[in-house]
Amino acid sequence: MKKSIVMCAGLCLALVLTGCKSKESAYKKAYEKAKAQDEAVQASTPTQQETPVVAPLTEQPATQTTVDNASVRTEDVTLVSGDGLQAYSVVTGSFGLKANADRAQAALQAAGYKAQIVKNTARNLYRVVAATYANKADAVRVRNEIRGTKYNPDSDAWLLFKK
Repeated sequence: MKKSIVMCAGLCLALVLTGCKSKESAYKKAYEKAKAQDEAVQASTPTQQETPVVAPLTEQPATQTTVDNASVRTEDVTLVSGDGLQAYSVVTGSFGLKANADRAQAALQAAGYKAQIVKNTARNLYRVVAATYANKADAVRVRNEIRGTKYNPDSDAWLLFKK
């Protein structure tokens, strides 16, 4: 007797839970109706090309000047790893992660450079400096050497003037 009561209660519960499902056809009808309305609106509205909205640049770009056919970027940086910066530095890479900057620094040191890492806090980037000099001519010479080396043949090395 108890088995039949439990079986009936289980069967009733199963019927109640499965009977409340929404029908797929109801969803399909609502989707088709919305799609038809959308097509009608698109057909009645003439097509116009939207002009893209360009937001103004919120952060200040780095100051870049060209003197003696060599552009120099001025940034406020702090030394993270190395001996210290002089006025002009040759930057060979910029990284968001310090671990990547450490690997680039190690590769430069293996190539014979006194590589250092500095951080531009305004842009949250670690800059890898291959060499640093008091005068611009020496920095330009080393930058040109680095651009043609096996270490980094596609390097876009650039000059940094520390604020």
